[in-house]
Amino acid sequence: MSGKNTDAPDAHIYDDIIGLPHHQSATRPHMSAYDRAAQFSAFAALTGYDAAISETARLTEAKQTLSDDQAAELDAKLAFLQAHLAERPEITVRCFVADEKKAGGRYESRRGRLKRIDTARRRLLFCDGGELAVDDVAAIEGDIFPAE
Repeated sequence: MSGKNTDAPDAHIYDDIIGLPHHQSATRPHMSAYDRAAQFSAFAALTGYDAAISETARLTEAKQTLSDDQAAELDAKLAFLQAHLAERPEITVRCFVADEKKAGGRYESRRGRLKRIDTARRRLLFCDGGELAVDDVAAIEGDIFPAE
């Protein structure tokens, strides 16, 4: 200890070093305040738990079964499209997309010009290279269909 008075308040015991410059390593990069604070943040013992909870909470729909009337209407539209493929009709298809992680899925609409109907593989092939399974189609709309 220096020759300072020991009866003085504790605030003065560091007077001999308080003005010295802070040491900066020449070989290690300076740590950001964010990284320094992260050292003292709470530890997540269950890694991935939040993601698992979010995945469980995500809702999916069940695939709906078409009624006989809906199935007949869809078959008629597919036959009509097959006869008019040379026109490359622009259609909007509402189809079921199965979820990759859990049971069910969601319904989406896809718009595009129909190139061909692959009856062997039961697929709708579009001019942009996309394709849809006929079994996942719920409805087809387009200006090419005669007004009802």
